[in-house]
Amino acid sequence: MRTLNYKADLCVVGGGMSGLCCAVAAARHSIKTVLVHDRHVLGGNASSEIRMHICGAHGEDNRETGIIEEIMLENFYQNPNHKYPLWDSVLYEKAMAEENLTLLLNTSCFDAVTENDTVRSIKAWQSNAETFHVIEAKYYADCSGDSILAPLSGALYRYGREAKAEFNESIPPETADKKTMGMSCLFQIRETDHKVEYTPPEWAYKYETDADLPYKDHTKWNNFWWIEIGGEWDCIHDTDRCRDELLKIAYGVWDHMKNYGDHDVDNWELEWIGFLPGKRESRRYVGEYTVTQNDVEAEGRFDDIVAYGGWTMDDHFPEGFYYTAGHPTIYHPAPHPWGIPLRCMISKNIKNLTFAGRNISVTHAALSSSRVMATCAILGQALGTAVAQAVCDNTDIRKINIEKLQNTLMDDDCYIPWHDRKVSDLTSSADCSEEVVRNGKYRGEDNCVKLSEGDEIVYTFDKDVKISEIRLVFDSDLNRKYQNMPCNFPLEQPRYKLPETLAESYKIIAKNKNGDIKAIEINSNHQRFVRHFVDWEVYEIRFMPQKTHGCEHFRIFGFEIN
Repeated sequence: MRTLNYKADLCVVGGGMSGLCCAVAAARHSIKTVLVHDRHVLGGNASSEIRMHICGAHGEDNRETGIIEEIMLENFYQNPNHKYPLWDSVLYEKAMAEENLTLLLNTSCFDAVTENDTVRSIKAWQSNAETFHVIEAKYYADCSGDSILAPLSGALYRYGREAKAEFNESIPPETADKKTMGMSCLFQIRETDHKVEYTPPEWAYKYETDADLPYKDHTKWNNFWWIEIGGEWDCIHDTDRCRDELLKIAYGVWDHMKNYGDHDVDNWELEWIGFLPGKRESRRYVGEYTVTQNDVEAEGRFDDIVAYGGWTMDDHFPEGFYYTAGHPTIYHPAPHPWGIPLRCMISKNIKNLTFAGRNISVTHAALSSSRVMATCAILGQALGTAVAQAVCDNTDIRKINIEKLQNTLMDDDCYIPWHDRKVSDLTSSADCSEEVVRNGKYRGEDNCVKLSEGDEIVYTFDKDVKISEIRLVFDSDLNRKYQNMPCNFPLEQPRYKLPETLAESYKIIAKNKNGDIKAIEINSNHQRFVRHFVDWEVYEIRFMPQKTHGCEHFRIFGFEIN
């Protein structure tokens, strides 16, 4: 056995989408970060081990941007045939690309040292390397979902459903309980060009008629999310017990579809089944503020808004699969978007403990909207950016300049509802041929400039000025209907391709008063948000579109200079 020691500005525990985005954001903002994850692949519920596609806010132009959109577009570019191992690789690459980020996979946190309401260090075990890792950090971000640092540090947390009266909510039961939403083992099927027989394991459950699966949509076009149990058990300590039951159900459901009645799956085969349950709910921290159902319904217009939700309050019955009185969830309406404050990601009683993901400080009712992965991802990016600002400004995270944080997030292409980004003085002081590209809004048809072949966007100045950055925001079709990965595989699989609206090639041409020319030419762009760092003296700078990924017009939201 050996022990390795680390000193960091931020230690992130949990490498799901929230933890990954938190760690990458912090590292990009120049603080030393360690990411500790107990699995061999990143992504949590989105990984190849669980295979839930990433969902987020409903509503026109509400798709989450920033790091999560960057990851999705990278996946479309690198992984057009939808292979889950390649999706895992895209996530791994995103972490490994950051020089300020140390990634520890297969590493489980099991101990923490807390003194004077401050976490001093955590200890984790990496079984495949027979190594203990001790990490001392200024801040800790628990993105583990199950809030592993709560019992280890003494942080306040909740488990289960509050009573209606505690926060004056209408969704919870009359009396508080320890029930939660359950967990699922998903399975995936693939179509072939021939009939495929299926023999289930002997221990699988039998469902011989459709009446055995009441209110369960078992057509081939869904991802079988309703194979769910655990809400009446302990969603942490009973995880393996839940897995055993879920596998019996899942194999039994596929047996029913193949061998009992006509479900139009003769040519389909069971390709994959998950042995790691995907969780919806367990421990939730108590933060500086607890977001409630009422906050969600009031649109969450907090002064310290740093992210947003927009999924319905999708409250699954604790009985899960064994709920037979109707549909297994209630979709309580929620605004899209609704704002989420920084305060609900900061521990109420542990000074340097923060959190992002499904374990933020929300009631059970509010969690039913905030828990989906795209929301968790932007929570992670917001938190990583906030911690970096606190460290770089040498201040407590509770006292950071919120307006500065909001502007930084928007500068990194995160959307904050009801806020517009302040563009640079250099951008606003120049003459521009297209005012829309500097209005600080980066979504919505009214904020999109449409260009044809030969069109240009031109900035001009009264004199030569020094520029260090060119900032571009293209249209990646935020209203596209497909997700990052499919849930089943028909013989003719739709191509989850890069959005046609996205820029593929373009030129930037600049010149100074002396007529000296500087140029950038890009021929394989596949991202919405692009920065070019330069050291130029310019009098005039032109953006010249060349080619899209299929759209007739070239579409751009932002072209700015710093």
